[in-house]
Amino acid sequence: MSKIRMVDVAQHAGVSKSTVSHYLNGRFARMSSETKQRIEDSIEALNYTPNHIARSLNNQNTMTIGVIVRDICGHFTSRMIRGIDDFCKRNKYDVLIYNTDFDPEIEKQSIKKLRQLRVDGIIIATSGSNNAIIQKEIDSGFPVVLMHLEYDDLNASIVLADNKKGAFEATEHLINLGHKRICAYTLDYAGSRRSRRERLEGFTKAMAKHGLPVEPELIQHWSRDNGLETPTDTILNSENPPTAFLSLYLAITETLLGDFRRLDVNIPQDISLVAFDEIPMVEHFKVPVTVVAQNPYAMGLEAARILLDGIMSDDQTVKKVVLPCELIKRESCAAL
Repeated sequence: MSKIRMVDVAQHAGVSKSTVSHYLNGRFARMSSETKQRIEDSIEALNYTPNHIARSLNNQNTMTIGVIVRDICGHFTSRMIRGIDDFCKRNKYDVLIYNTDFDPEIEKQSIKKLRQLRVDGIIIATSGSNNAIIQKEIDSGFPVVLMHLEYDDLNASIVLADNKKGAFEATEHLINLGHKRICAYTLDYAGSRRSRRERLEGFTKAMAKHGLPVEPELIQHWSRDNGLETPTDTILNSENPPTAFLSLYLAITETLLGDFRRLDVNIPQDISLVAFDEIPMVEHFKVPVTVVAQNPYAMGLEAARILLDGIMSDDQTVKKVVLPCELIKRESCAAL
């Protein structure tokens, strides 16, 4: 039996070969739903398998994008990837996922490998250590969309949450419950990580609005290598301890919850807690934690939409999409 060709699909569907080509390349803007269905039915009836390699050589388009993430096992990241993949599937695009384990060198090699594989664009949650390389790719016309983390030295399309407003609302929630000494826990960051600064700015803005001082000891830092700069029990046993903690990152929340359990600290009787990012299986906690929830699935959908729009239209205009957070109030906060 002879090999089924694109022209055979076109004849079977009663459309031109170029219309079938537009369908296979995900260009549906001027295509009726009836035409799309006829082509889809013909592809299934004839058992036609497109030759993606040959097509990419002809039109410089592989119908594949790359996604680079720092921890593929994370709850946030997995939901984000699902959003990307769902959108790409609907538009006939394949997704190649690279995991860096927070290693800048692996991230650098991932970018290089994906370019060698001739992906049509990349979505990346970058470490910030390879910004010059990423900017060079963008400046060359290669489509790149950033996810989740924003940097001062990268002029790129990005999708992220409203970090400042989310932290502001979380802090104000504690203040409205009567808390005046609130300790904010943030990542140990430096330089151009704008999104991380904005969470802390949301905290300090809320404190200032209500005339509450932010003393140096009320801002604590955590690093992936060294953990908390000041032990939790030291903070709790200080002369004038805070009555509430605001954790600005999930990894910090996990550390604090472990410390509370070890130190026999009761939430919210001994300390109130609000955390950034939803906690997996929080509904099974003895005391469910109040959180500032982002929407990673929507972020993934939006990042894929921006990337594919840029690929299909060759529009490299820088776009910034900021999605709202939701303050989900649970039992981890008590009024004073």
